[in-house]
Amino acid sequence: MAATIPDSIKDLLEGPVVVTLVTVMPNGQPQATPVWCSYDGSHIWVNSALGRQKDRNMRANQRVTILAMDPKNAYRWVEVRGKVDEITEEGALDHINLLSKLYNGIADYYSRMPNRRGKETRVIYKIKPVKVNGTGV
Repeated sequence: MAATIPDSIKDLLEGPVVVTLVTVMPNGQPQATPVWCSYDGSHIWVNSALGRQKDRNMRANQRVTILAMDPKNAYRWVEVRGKVDEITEEGALDHINLLSKLYNGIADYYSRMPNRRGKETRVIYKIKPVKVNGTGV
């Protein structure tokens, strides 16, 4: 069953707030990574490159946690425990460019890293909220 993200804190998941994505390593150790995300009203979308540690972790164990803190008020935060519902490469390059525009004001993600252009495969992870904690929840 999906959990609801309250309207009062949705903005923390709609960007441009850098969130912490927590995945589980093969040995059970948590792995935390700062990431960009977007929220479509039902799923939190995270974008990464195929083969990175978080990619391998989410393919092996779909349980994840996302923590977002308001950069202007540390007492305003949301923790979303969720499940990766879908992993897809379709639209992933467009999505990372959209996130780059939102977070950096630059519509071409690879313009700052031209040596990586065409050398990695972008992936979207669609995370369904299962439990939501935080202020205003």
